[in-house]
Amino acid sequence: MTILLIVLAIFAILALLPQFWVKRVIDAHSAERNDFPGSGGEFARHLLDEMKLDYVGVEETNEGDHYDPTSKTVRLLPQHMNGRSLSAVVIAAHEVGHAMQDATGYRPLAHRTRMAQQARWIETIGSAVMILAPVMMIFTKAPFLLVFQLIAGMVILSFTILMHALTLPVEFDASFGRAMPLLKAGGFLDQKDMGAARRILRAAAFTYVAAAAMSLLNVMRWIRVLRF
Repeated sequence: MTILLIVLAIFAILALLPQFWVKRVIDAHSAERNDFPGSGGEFARHLLDEMKLDYVGVEETNEGDHYDPTSKTVRLLPQHMNGRSLSAVVIAAHEVGHAMQDATGYRPLAHRTRMAQQARWIETIGSAVMILAPVMMIFTKAPFLLVFQLIAGMVILSFTILMHALTLPVEFDASFGRAMPLLKAGGFLDQKDMGAARRILRAAAFTYVAAAAMSLLNVMRWIRVLRF
């Protein structure tokens, strides 16, 4: 049990580090800039209109910056939607990068979207399987069934980790294959800001790595709760 607690603590630290790094990079460049002509939301709208993607909406959200390919909407956190910081502008460009992927039929994004939809109900099933495992053992008196259900539950939950890991190329393409060329070609940022913009784009791309780490921690917590 002590070893399991140590392993869980290590996984917790490793899971939190990516989130801490991403937040630190974004927060470091979140100061308001009077030299920017508009907010992150206005910048996203401008970029979309310039690329004739006027059908793509721009909305405020509290569920994290993202692009929704189903509703064709760029969604930004309040501080990025309304703020005039370097982080707001660059993250807006990153999410517009996903809209560009969608508009050009970028297949990895389509695969990621399907996996994300599947991951929701797969994780729900995985949690249910692991919760029911001890109950089934009590009624059936079959320990092997408990082992089978726990393994099946962890495999199902691990699908979420795989989904997040496979999205990394999609995120890097949105950051450096789409957003960065836009920022350079349009002359939207001064040269002195480009180094920081690259760091923000890298942090935006690694958001899903942080999510994958938290999913892995979730699996480890189940192991701890069920004493497998």
